[in-house]
Amino acid sequence: MTDKQEILREYSMTASESFIPPGPLNTAVLFLVFNRPDVTAQVFEAIRKARPPRLYVAADGPRAGREGEAERCAQVRRIATAVDWPCEVKTLFREENVGCQFGPRGGIDWFFSNEKQGIILEDDCLPSQSFFWFCQEMLVRFQENEDVMSVTGTNITMGLNFEGDYLFSKYSLMWGWASWSRAWSKYDSELDNWDFLRRDGWLKRLGLGGLLFEYNWRRIFDETVHLREKATWWDYQWIYSCWVNNGLTVVPSKNLIRNIGFSNDATHTTGYHPILANLELNDLEWPLNHTIDTEPNSAVDAFISKHWFGINSTSALKRLILRMPLATKLNNIRKKLSEKNN
Repeated sequence: MTDKQEILREYSMTASESFIPPGPLNTAVLFLVFNRPDVTAQVFEAIRKARPPRLYVAADGPRAGREGEAERCAQVRRIATAVDWPCEVKTLFREENVGCQFGPRGGIDWFFSNEKQGIILEDDCLPSQSFFWFCQEMLVRFQENEDVMSVTGTNITMGLNFEGDYLFSKYSLMWGWASWSRAWSKYDSELDNWDFLRRDGWLKRLGLGGLLFEYNWRRIFDETVHLREKATWWDYQWIYSCWVNNGLTVVPSKNLIRNIGFSNDATHTTGYHPILANLELNDLEWPLNHTIDTEPNSAVDAFISKHWFGINSTSALKRLILRMPLATKLNNIRKKLSEKNN
């Protein structure tokens, strides 16, 4: 048995056989990985079943002083490149750790320097099979539409009904997504015009919420500009870039992505979330029911604001309490203990 066969045998997962692809997958996939063999294996198995013609694997390097991390990173790289179908594999394996901002961001830069459009998955974003073909069809359908900047596989709404198989949102969610190099070229990592927009009432004019919305995003963008290269995120900068360019995101009517990375030792998806940690995977049916209306769905955007970004009075009160000196001190102690144990 070869090393690749052994890896696939050890980490294989049972996949749904109900989805029938409408044709071959012709779109390249970027797989962003780091140090988690278990989740990486599950997502790779979904990629393996979809059989993309080109697979790009970008892996950050191990952090200094983390026992066993170099071995886990090496294991992840073996899993993520264990291709057993006709596929061109390209790798960007970093020897040193560049962090949660520059690792993914650099991988996406590299991907779109080689591809005009493509699908992007992080190691903990498990897709249904129809996710790949949904992204592919949307990438082709809107490739010349400058108003559309991304396609997401995530739909967190519950109890909302939609006429077609997709809709449009002002929020670019990145738990399994796709885009074009022409859109990614507008990525503004420095938030260059934020100081002017902050004073100019831009957040209010976006029409995505009231004072709580403005406070939340003003705080996020202020911190992003303040921290710059020390920020541990890259996605807020992408949301900013989409908003500045009036960019829309295509959203499937059913959720096609489940985040399997929720844990106390995760960087961002820590703890438990009653909605985001319990998303169900679905498949769409072909041919897709296309929609003519490209106006962003205000009900969906309001749901995302409230339940994804916590723009509501309860979450605002919680953030206020956590900013108090004692709470801040206790939270910093918790983070240090978590880092020490991992």
